[in-house]
Amino acid sequence: QVQLVQSGGGLVQPGGHLTLTCASSGFALDDYAVGWFRQAPGKEREFVGSIRWKGAATTNIADSLKGRFTISRDSDKRTIYLQINTLAPEDTAVYYCGRTSDLWSKSAHDYDSWGQGTQVTVSS
Repeated sequence: QVQLVQSGGGLVQPGGHLTLTCASSGFALDDYAVGWFRQAPGKEREFVGSIRWKGAATTNIADSLKGRFTISRDSDKRTIYLQINTLAPEDTAVYYCGRTSDLWSKSAHDYDSWGQGTQVTVSS
C-alpha cells in the first residue's frame, strides 16, 4: 500500500532554515510526481513544489517561493526533501507531501495520497 511518512518540522526562529522529509513506499515512483503543499489556518492547501521522480527529476516550485524553497530526492531511500531557507512567520503552516499521477499538477485535488503532515511554526 502507498505510504508517505513525514518527518521534520518544528519551531524555528525567523531567518532560520529546516528540511522536511517524506519517505515513500508501496508504489512505483517513476510513474508519479511527489509534491509539497502547506496549509495555514483559515487558508486552502497551497502548492509549494513538486518533483518528478523519473529521469532528471524535474522540480517545479511555486513562483512566490522560488529562491527559498528547494526540493530534492534520495533515490536509494525513496525519500523526498523540502528545504526551506530564510523562514518567515508567514511560512507557518502544516506541510504535507503527496503523490499524483498528473506529473505537472499544482492542485491538491489531483493528489491521491498524502503524508500525515508536519507542523512548521516560525516564531521568535
